[in-house]
Amino acid sequence: MPRKKTKALVREIPADRLYNSVQVQRLINRVMLNGKKQLAERLVYNGMQKAADKLKVQNPVDVFDQAIGNVKPAMETRSRRVGGANYQIPFEVKGQRQNHLTMMWFVAAARSRKGMSMEDRLALELVDAYNNTGSAVKKKEDTHKMADANRAFAHFARY
Repeated sequence: MPRKKTKALVREIPADRLYNSVQVQRLINRVMLNGKKQLAERLVYNGMQKAADKLKVQNPVDVFDQAIGNVKPAMETRSRRVGGANYQIPFEVKGQRQNHLTMMWFVAAARSRKGMSMEDRLALELVDAYNNTGSAVKKKEDTHKMADANRAFAHFARY
């Protein structure tokens, strides 16, 4: 028997203090460890400023928006069992899931860089994502390639 679809409750996240942006607040929350929000805020704000300085852009939010836009996935694959075989079926990514994947990939890519402070990691990852390079963008491209390779199974998808 198929599972019953439940309506997920989406929490309203207030905008951050400095740039008045909900997306920046999401990044701060994703970077935060053990409830240390002030530390996470400092890391994100300083990282955004360093990235803007490196790219010679006035507004760090412009750099952030462009970088996050370059990491956002449009398609993903989900595993589905059909007739005793598992197929990777491509699905369009929308709304909250798109934001969630973007932030997860971005922070994971920043954390995977070693040998420098988290501020510098975030700054370098922002610069790389802004220039359409780096680990987070590569993750998006790999996801799109996987979805494209499995287009033949798209007819198994039920909306």
